[in-house]
Amino acid sequence: MARPAGPFSHVKLRTPARRGGVLRTLALPAVTAGALAAALLVPASASAAAHTGVPAQGSAQTVASHGSGDSSVLAAKPYMGWSSWSLESTNFPGYGGENWLTEAHVLQQADIVASKLKSHGYDYVNVDAGWNVDNGHNVSDAYARPTADLKKFPHGMKYLGDQLHAKGLKFGVYLAVGLYQDYYNDGKTPIYGAPGCTTKDIVYPDLRKTSGWDDVSYQLNFANPCTAKYIQSEADELASWGVDFLKIDGVGPGSNQGDAAHDNTADIKAWHTALQATGRPIQLTLSWSLSHAQAATWKANSNGWRVDTDVECYCNTLVTWNNSVKQRWNDVVQWIGDAGPGHWNNLDSLDVGVGPMDGLTDVERQSYATFWAIESAPLFSGDDLTHLDPYGLSLLTNDEVIGVDQAGNPARPVSQATDQQTWYARNADGSYTVALFNLGAGYSDVTADLSDLGISGKVAVRDLWSHKNLGSASGHITENLAPHGSRLFTLTPQKTGNGPGTPLDVHATADTAGSVSLAWLPVNSGSATTGYTVYAGGKAVATTTGTTATVNGLQAGTGYTFTVVAKDAKGRTSQPGKAVSVTTPAAGGPAGYEAEASGNTLTGSASVGDCSGCSGGKKVGNLGGGGNSLTFNGVKAPADGTYLLTIDYVDGSSGRTAVVTVDGSSFQLPLPGSNDNNWGAAQSITVPVQLKAGSNTIGFGNPNDYASDIDKITV
Repeated sequence: MARPAGPFSHVKLRTPARRGGVLRTLALPAVTAGALAAALLVPASASAAAHTGVPAQGSAQTVASHGSGDSSVLAAKPYMGWSSWSLESTNFPGYGGENWLTEAHVLQQADIVASKLKSHGYDYVNVDAGWNVDNGHNVSDAYARPTADLKKFPHGMKYLGDQLHAKGLKFGVYLAVGLYQDYYNDGKTPIYGAPGCTTKDIVYPDLRKTSGWDDVSYQLNFANPCTAKYIQSEADELASWGVDFLKIDGVGPGSNQGDAAHDNTADIKAWHTALQATGRPIQLTLSWSLSHAQAATWKANSNGWRVDTDVECYCNTLVTWNNSVKQRWNDVVQWIGDAGPGHWNNLDSLDVGVGPMDGLTDVERQSYATFWAIESAPLFSGDDLTHLDPYGLSLLTNDEVIGVDQAGNPARPVSQATDQQTWYARNADGSYTVALFNLGAGYSDVTADLSDLGISGKVAVRDLWSHKNLGSASGHITENLAPHGSRLFTLTPQKTGNGPGTPLDVHATADTAGSVSLAWLPVNSGSATTGYTVYAGGKAVATTTGTTATVNGLQAGTGYTFTVVAKDAKGRTSQPGKAVSVTTPAAGGPAGYEAEASGNTLTGSASVGDCSGCSGGKKVGNLGGGGNSLTFNGVKAPADGTYLLTIDYVDGSSGRTAVVTVDGSSFQLPLPGSNDNNWGAAQSITVPVQLKAGSNTIGFGNPNDYASDIDKITV
């Protein structure tokens, strides 16, 4: 079951965790199916010897020709395929439970992958939790290495891998992090290939528990060299079966755990080294809800990571919109810049193929598939593929949409201040991938302002789901969308200059009474960019070769408008990025305001509590979920204008949304979480807000959901 997030946090219930199974800135508006037949089985072939080889250099394994498309980098593109967990986790009639996972069922799904999906890029068949579980116990060989439950997989895992490979598919398996408790055997089990080493040597003497569930594994102790040898013995075993993909689950920091006993960074480093030493290209992906604080470790040692809890609802369908498809729109944001060739943001299963089973409307199924594609997330179905309906098959096999995913260029939101959102990615050829989403409960117009994308002229519009060219547009594109609806376009500017593309997402990140710091995305279109010039009121005030700059020499309490222009080696310049207005704080500013200050207003259950990592050792929690709110009173501004508001907040979950109210005007603000259940450490985010001269009020709550705890604000 999902665990309470911590003091003052409220329990954020989405999906149960499966068994076996920092300063940030954000640019925002100033305000504002039946039983399955058994497959025929044939005798198992003999086990093969483990592969050996020399570890490749760097964070990504190298291969001759492996994965989607030809590439020298493993996971050069997001993988595509099918995974078993959704059908194991559901209560849909005829499915559910780890006993559903059998050799016959996996091969039946594989037949459909091969016959209907492989030609579109789907080739991985991943066997999730339960393959090594017999009557609730994890089974192993004589060396504490996982082995198949022969009741479910009577011919063993190498046979299964051989069958998948014969169909032109790839073979994935699952393990939980650490040493399965069932494998310990009072510390007497020998480690293969490590004379003198036993399971007693590879764990801590106190048998501390690890993983996101605490009842599955003991934490491995890598101070003893026997431990790395144990991981290598497991990796060699997997390679001998022909495994192409390994998912390790319950990894921390993350999986709602973050203390020392749940720090599995050493495990992941060891697995990375061991998999490379097998000489076999095996993708390694991590689950679940990984901590972004360790993003560098995950990037260097794996091919991807789950950014959130399970997408499955653990109910009578596979998923529902609210539990927990919709949360991905918020939780992926802090990870967008981390995705790239060799390592991708994993949003979990794409369950859009069987309408009665999926638990979604057709509109929601399209939006679900659209979002996975624009985020370059791995595309793996969890549906019973033997019951694909025509609409579901069309969603999974739209090659234009798949092309967006496989391009590996994750989209970003223009703003998340409302439920009507535009997400975009500028492509290297100068075109744009643009998705419109209505995440609200009623029909609503959603508008893409082309100026936000650095487009000043006309664009040719192509609808990727319908494969239709829709003519040209200028200024903006507006669509009236159904609840949870979406559209997906390619926009191609009809006139492009010879210079670099326009800088996008220009936003202020910090200020003082005499300076403002700015950041923007690197230009990836047009001629090669050699640098950028920042202008204030039309006057050049800073130059840089990077994508950040600080403008100094400004006046306190004064409004400024900044633009950024890119230039190339020939001196050609881009159109200026969208203007950003900032009013500097008063002399001596910015000013800080503590959440626990006596002059603030707390309503409902909102309350002050201790926080070891917060300013002043205090925070205000129990926010949102109705009428529970915090209002800062007397927030001073020297003049009317747009000010930078830095919010220090605490969120040990994957993230929550605060509704911020400034002098009566509100906007929603998704706050990234730490995923480690640490409710005593503050994070920061900076957003622009419109203040009036004199005294202002700034409130935090959420009438529909729980909000993060607040430490302080700085204006």
